[in-house]
Amino acid sequence: MLRKSDQVRIESVQCLSPDGLHKVAYKEWGEADNPNVLVCVHGLTRVSDDFDVLARKLSRDFRVICPDVVGRGRSGWLKNPQNYQVPQYVADMVTLFARLKAEQISYVGTSMGGMIGMALASLKDNPIHKLVLNDIGPNLNVSAVSRISQYVSQPMRFITFEEAANYIRSISVTFGEHTEDEWHKICKDVLVKDKDGMWIRHYDLKLGMAMQAINPDLAQAMQVMMWAAYDAISCPTLLLRGAESDLLTADTAVEMTRRGPMARLVQFENVGHAPTLVHEDQLAPIKEFLLN
Repeated sequence: MLRKSDQVRIESVQCLSPDGLHKVAYKEWGEADNPNVLVCVHGLTRVSDDFDVLARKLSRDFRVICPDVVGRGRSGWLKNPQNYQVPQYVADMVTLFARLKAEQISYVGTSMGGMIGMALASLKDNPIHKLVLNDIGPNLNVSAVSRISQYVSQPMRFITFEEAANYIRSISVTFGEHTEDEWHKICKDVLVKDKDGMWIRHYDLKLGMAMQAINPDLAQAMQVMMWAAYDAISCPTLLLRGAESDLLTADTAVEMTRRGPMARLVQFENVGHAPTLVHEDQLAPIKEFLLN
C-alpha cells in the first residue's frame, strides 16, 4: 500500500496569454496542506514526469508540484507559438504560485525550467526561498542552442514505440549513463500516440519557432537581461552542472559562483546537458541543500 505522501494527483490551473486562456497541468505529491512547497520545472522538450524520482524522495518533507509547461505534456497549447517564451512561462508560474497559496517556495529548474526560475527569483517580493538551477545559466553556448533547435520542430512520427524510443535516446545521449529501465521511462514520458496511432513527441512542435527567431543581436540582448536577473537573485542558490555540458560552460558556472547569489556549484562527471536527477549522487546534494 502506498504511503499517502507517495500518491500523486493530477491537477490543473487556468492561465492567461495575450491570445486567450490555456490550461497548465501539474502533478502534486505529498500532503496537500504541507506549507513546505517545492516546485520542479522541466526542460525545453521534457515534461513533469521527469521529476517522479525526486518527488517521491522528497514528498515526505514537501508538497511537491511538477507542472507541464504550456505546450508540453498534459498542458494546453498556445494559439500564437511566438508566445512560447520565458515571459509567458513566468506569468504561468505566477498564476500557479497563487493557486498553491504558499508563503515560501523552494524551486528546482532544469535547463529552460531554470531560466524560468532565474527570472522569477529576480522579481521583487517573489516567494522563492531556495533555488536549484540544473545545468543552466545566463550565458548559453550558441552551438549548443543550435544543436537543440535542429530537432525541436522536426515532425518525427514512428510506427512502433521501439523506433520512437530509439530516436529519443539518440537525442538524449548527453544525459549520461542510465539503466535500460531508466531509459525506457525517459523515452516513454515524452512520447504519445497521435490520432493515427503513430508515436510522436508529447509537445507542440511549434514551440521551436521562438528559438528559430533568435539572431546574434537578440541572443546578446537576452544574455544581458539574464545576467541582470541573476545578479538580482538574493535567495540561496545551488547550481548543478554536467561536467561535459555544452550548454552551461565551465567558465559561466564559475562566474555564477562569484556574482549575484554566488551559487554553490556541484558538478557530475560523465554527464552532459542535462543531469536527469534520478541517481542518488545527483539527488543527494539537492536534498541536503533544500533541507538544511
